[in-house]
Amino acid sequence: MPLARSLSVTSLTGLEDWEDEVDLENVVLFEVAWEVANKVGGIYTVIQTKAKITSDEWGENYFLIGPYMEQNVRTQVELIDPPNPAMRRTIESMNSKGCKVYFGRWLIEGGPYVVLLDITATAWSLDRWKTELWDSCTIGVPWYDREANDAVLFGFLTAWFLGEFTAQCEEKPFIIGHFHEWLSGVGLFLCRIRKLPVATIFTTHATLLGRYLCAGSVDFYNNLQTFNVDKEAGDRQIYHRYCMERAAIHCTHVFTTVSQITAVEAEHLLKRKPDLVTPNGLNVKKFSAMHEFQNLHAQSKARIQEFVRGHFYGHLDFNLDKTLFFFIAGRYEFSNKGADIFLEALARLNYLLRVNGSESTVVAFFIMPARTNNFNVETLKGQAVRKQLWDTANAVKEKFGKKLYESLLVGNLPDMNKMLDKEDFTMMKRAIFATQRHSFPPICTHNMLDDSTDPILNTIRRIGLFNSSADRVKVIFHPEFLSSTSPLLPVDYEEFVRGCHLGVFPSYYEPWGYTPAECTVMGIPSISTNLSGFGCFMEEHIADPSAYGIYILDRRFRSLDDSCTQLTSFLYSFCQQSRRQRIIQRNRTERLSDLLDWKYLGRYYMYARRMALAKAFPDNFTYEPHEPTAGFRYPRPASVPPSPSISRHSSPHHSETEEDDERYDEDEEAEKDRQNIKPPATMGPKWVLVQKKKKKG
Repeated sequence: MPLARSLSVTSLTGLEDWEDEVDLENVVLFEVAWEVANKVGGIYTVIQTKAKITSDEWGENYFLIGPYMEQNVRTQVELIDPPNPAMRRTIESMNSKGCKVYFGRWLIEGGPYVVLLDITATAWSLDRWKTELWDSCTIGVPWYDREANDAVLFGFLTAWFLGEFTAQCEEKPFIIGHFHEWLSGVGLFLCRIRKLPVATIFTTHATLLGRYLCAGSVDFYNNLQTFNVDKEAGDRQIYHRYCMERAAIHCTHVFTTVSQITAVEAEHLLKRKPDLVTPNGLNVKKFSAMHEFQNLHAQSKARIQEFVRGHFYGHLDFNLDKTLFFFIAGRYEFSNKGADIFLEALARLNYLLRVNGSESTVVAFFIMPARTNNFNVETLKGQAVRKQLWDTANAVKEKFGKKLYESLLVGNLPDMNKMLDKEDFTMMKRAIFATQRHSFPPICTHNMLDDSTDPILNTIRRIGLFNSSADRVKVIFHPEFLSSTSPLLPVDYEEFVRGCHLGVFPSYYEPWGYTPAECTVMGIPSISTNLSGFGCFMEEHIADPSAYGIYILDRRFRSLDDSCTQLTSFLYSFCQQSRRQRIIQRNRTERLSDLLDWKYLGRYYMYARRMALAKAFPDNFTYEPHEPTAGFRYPRPASVPPSPSISRHSSPHHSETEEDDERYDEDEEAEKDRQNIKPPATMGPKWVLVQKKKKKG
C-alpha cells in the first residue's frame, strides 16, 4: 500500500531521530472511537487534534472508524469512493450483506479517511450478537441500557469490518487497531477471540467505575486499594459496562492511559498496569509576534465586557477596567469538576475583597450545560437595554457632531448651551430611566428545568452570592454551550477563553483536563489540581508552575476545607496583581504551549504503536526496552515573579515601581528559558524496533 507522507517522523522539532529500521508501507493503522466525527466529550478533541500529525506520519495508510450519525456527516464529512481497492471490496462486501458502511474524508485539519458504521441498519442482529457475547465472554447486556447496546452493535461491526478487510487484502498488511474507551472495547476483544491478525491498543481516557465512584462523594484516592470493584460496579448497575471495559484492557496487546494519576486508578480498578502513558495534546499555532495573542485577549475581553454591561444594567456600579473575569467550563459534574469548591472559594474571596477595600471586582462564569427550556427574559432584556442605550448615544452623538461641524464651518466656536436641545435631553433621560432595576441582576442566564434542585443554584443560595451592589464577586451561570450565533453572549468558546483572565478547574476527578490545556495554549493562566492529569503533567515538567500561570491546587493530601483555603489564596493573590504583572504572566503561560503540542506528545502514541507491532507480530518485529528518562523540564523564569505572593520558589518580592517593571524584557526572558530548557532524551521507554526479514521458502 502506498505511504504518502508530508512530514518525516524524524523532523519533529526538539526530538531525536528514531533508531529503528521499520518500513511502514505495509502497516495499516485503524483508530476506532465512538467520537469519530461525533462530538460527545473530550475524546473528540483528542482524535480531532491528533489527526494532522497522525495523517502526516501514516499518509494513505491511516483510517478512523466511528459511528454513522447523519446530522454530523452532513456538516463534517465529505463522502467519497475509497481509493484503496481492498477497502472498496471490503465496504461492498459488507453492504451486500445488509450493513451500511460509509467512506469519506473528515473535514478537519489533516483530512483523514473515515469509515462510518451505521449501527441502526444492523439493529436486527442485536439479540443474536448479545447471545454470542454471552456464549464467548459471559457478558450479559440488559435490554434497557441503550448505550451498552450501541457499544455491542458498534463493536461487532468493527470486528466484522477488520476481519473482512484482512480477507480482502491480496498482500496481507500488518494491521494496528487503536481502540479508545469502553464504547469501542467490544470490537477489540472480538478481534482477539476471532484471532484476527491485528495488533491492538486500548486507551482509557477515564475509567467507568472511577467516574461513578467520584460522583458518589467517596474518598476515592485514599481507598483505591480497598474497593470491591465487582460489588461497586454492581451497586451502580454498570457491571456489564465494567466487564466490557475490563475485558478489552486484559485482551489488548498494549494498554495506555492519558495520565499517571489514571494509570494508578486503572491498576487498582481494572487490575492491569498500563504499558504506557499517552498524554493528550493540541495543535499549537504560534504567533509571529508575541503581542498578537495579547491583542486577541483585549479584543475578546471587550466582547465579554459588552455582555456584562447589559447583564448588570442598573447595578453597574463597578469599574470594568478593574474587573477580572474568571470561569469554569466543562461537563456538569458538580463535585467531580470542582464547582462546589470553586463556589465556596468565591464566597471567601468576596469577603476578603470587601473587608480589605479592594477596588477589584470579579465576575465568575460557570459554563456548564444543563437542562433548560429557554433564555431568561430578564437576561435578554438586559442586552436589549444596553443596545437601546448604545443607539441613543449614537443618535445624540450624530446630532452633536453635525452642529459642531456647521459651527466650525462658518468660523465660530460652538455655543455648548445650544449643542443639545430639549429633545436630546428628553431622549437621554428616558434611556436612563429605562436602566432602573429594582431586583438584583440574574444569576442564571436561562430558565432551569430543575431550579429547586440544581446544585449550583442551591449552593449560591446558601453562600449568599446574589450579585448585589455590595458584592465584589459576581456570578453568572450560563447552562449552555457558547456559540457565536447566540443572541445573548455571541462568542464561541475559544474567543471567550481568550477574553477571560483566569480559568479555574479545581477538579476532584479529571483524568486529563483539556480545559486548562486550552487556556495554556491561548496564554490564559489557569488553576488545576494534583488529581488531574494536566496538573500532574505540569508539575513534572515545570520547576515552578505558578510562576508560569499554572496554579496547582492540592486536593490529594489536604482536607476539603484546606484545599478551599488554598484556592481562595490563589484567587485573592491573582486579584492583587497589577495589569503589568498579568501581562507578564500571560506571556509566560503562552510559552508553555510547546509542551502541549502534538508534535511533542504525539511521540507517545508512536511508541505505543511500535510496541503493539512487536507484541502482536514477534516473528516480524522486535523491540529492546531501555530505562525511561524525563521529558522536557522548564526552569524557573529568568526574571522577576509575576505575582506578589504566589511564586514562592522564584525570587524575592517584586517591587511595584515603574523602574523595576522596565527591567522585564519578554524576548530576553524567553530566550533564556529556551536555553535552559532541558530536552528529553526519550519519552517513556525507548524502543529500538527492528523489522525482521522474511525467510524464503
